[in-house]
Amino acid sequence: MFLNTILNSIIQIIFFAALPFIWWLLSARKRIPFTQWIGLKPWKDRSTHLGVWIAGISAAFTAVGLALLFAFQGTETAVSVFSGRGIQAVPAVAVYAVLNTSFPEELLFRGFLLKRLQAQFGFVAANITQSLLFGLLHGALFLGTAGVGKTVLLVLFTAAIAWFMGYINEQKADGSILPSWIIHAVSNLVSGLCAAYGVL
Repeated sequence: MFLNTILNSIIQIIFFAALPFIWWLLSARKRIPFTQWIGLKPWKDRSTHLGVWIAGISAAFTAVGLALLFAFQGTETAVSVFSGRGIQAVPAVAVYAVLNTSFPEELLFRGFLLKRLQAQFGFVAANITQSLLFGLLHGALFLGTAGVGKTVLLVLFTAAIAWFMGYINEQKADGSILPSWIIHAVSNLVSGLCAAYGVL
């Protein structure tokens, strides 16, 4: 399970980073390093203010994630593979939380899509667009198995969280995607552990 999770993570990262990397090669390679362009950089604010934002949104994202997992009981989810496996699943859960979905999705949605749209249309329109697309992507994965009502809830909740993650990155963290990566990873970690230990 652990090695499979690592392999899946590598494949996801390559897949989700391909378009941003090609775009950077064609448009910005001579001006700025890829890591800076995509937002893989430290933020400047060293006060506790940003930490409070990260902690608050992490708590909200985690609560929403657990509520959705409870609502989707009986439906195959991303953490179903860890169900009931206990401590033997913990290493795989850690890899899943940090590198599988959270990092690739932050690269694509907050690192690439939000920044490119923001350059053309401004932050407000760009953040709404990336959050809606983020929500719709997650909803599309469950439409056939969860029904319309639950899927709409999933889209709305994940879009709202995506909006806040875009906000904290661009308005509080100098365009760094590290805050949203942390938030996303924390939520995935808790969800994965809850599945592994049969809490949900």
